[in-house]
Amino acid sequence: MYETIAVMALFIMVYSSVAGAIERRWISGPIVFTCFGLLIGPAGFALLDWDTDRELIRNLAEVTLAMVLFTDAAGADIRVLKQTRGVPARLLLIGLPLTILLGFIAGTVLIDHPSLFAIAVLATMLAPTDAALGKAVITNEAVPDDIRQSLNVESGLNDGICVPVLLLFLALALDMAGDAGPLTLAAQLVFEQIGIGLTVGLVLTFFTVRLLTYARHQQWLTKTWTQIPIFALALSCFSVAQYFGGSGFIAAFSGGLLMAFMDRNLSHKVKEQYLLTSEGAGDTLALITWVTFGAAVVGQALGYFSWNILLYSLLSLTVIRMVPVFLSLTGSGIDTEGKLFIGWFGPRGLASIVFAVIVVNSELPDSGSLAMTVVCTIMLSILAHGITANPWAQAYGRRRLASRSNTPPKNS
Repeated sequence: MYETIAVMALFIMVYSSVAGAIERRWISGPIVFTCFGLLIGPAGFALLDWDTDRELIRNLAEVTLAMVLFTDAAGADIRVLKQTRGVPARLLLIGLPLTILLGFIAGTVLIDHPSLFAIAVLATMLAPTDAALGKAVITNEAVPDDIRQSLNVESGLNDGICVPVLLLFLALALDMAGDAGPLTLAAQLVFEQIGIGLTVGLVLTFFTVRLLTYARHQQWLTKTWTQIPIFALALSCFSVAQYFGGSGFIAAFSGGLLMAFMDRNLSHKVKEQYLLTSEGAGDTLALITWVTFGAAVVGQALGYFSWNILLYSLLSLTVIRMVPVFLSLTGSGIDTEGKLFIGWFGPRGLASIVFAVIVVNSELPDSGSLAMTVVCTIMLSILAHGITANPWAQAYGRRRLASRSNTPPKNS
């Protein structure tokens, strides 16, 4: 245990010291974390002899994703979000179903599995985008605000929306729908996952923000304890919703959005004090999760590689994602490069890891090949999106600014 703590602590110390220099380059944090995990895991120097503990990886990924979702939502610009709310709605209501449908069609051709519902499970596992992997774009101020906020809301909500869809297809694949039928099961899952998640996130956040506002006016908050409540609130939203059978991801993101709305008149300095610890905790958890993923999953998954899986993974990151996004944004006013930019920056990561662990633990026949497809897609996403994030973001931001400056003013 001490060896594990020592290796992880030293790596965190070194990376945190040079993070700014690394993240300004083409390389991204998750690339470094996953490669380091692969290097020190059983497939590398075996400095850490970890077994593949599915529940550990799932719990790490879930908590990390919840922290990232809450802090990203809490830091959202409500003014910009109100102006661009139609874009996330298009992405979630049109783009997401089309992505699952196109992923299902591609899976029936490329993935050898006897159950069509299992192919639908795979398409759903790879439909949600990852807020943690997309952070390099969402926090890059070179990217126009409307694009950043749209990607933020989409990644914050699509994983929670996909939870009941995944559970429905998984139940049908395992023939567990029972006498109630698929429609009744679908309605029940949507009500439980989304309804409970929203209720928990909004209620807990409303009363917590009220409490913090009162405590701030009474000067009860100290410098050290000011940074703790939001960290605890994010974990509370997630865990309470999960306990009651709802989606902790929906709870975390909706709670963060409500906090951003209720505290929209706070100064930037006060918001930073509230969110600083939560953002740091989310980044640290993400580092540990990706190192664990590289050490315990990637090395062992390499033996299940096939060309069909590679082709499906490539399609999942390109055609299966980008075509539905482009179609859903038709008539939205976003230029062609903006549509392609949003379509490309739909990285797969923590949510897909969580879904893959759920499917493997369900003992679905041939779930190993489905999980390998998810792992392959995530590995490609870490590399492709990490390498292209900063260069394209900077170039697109410059072109967008130049095009707006060259636009003649409208007649009054």
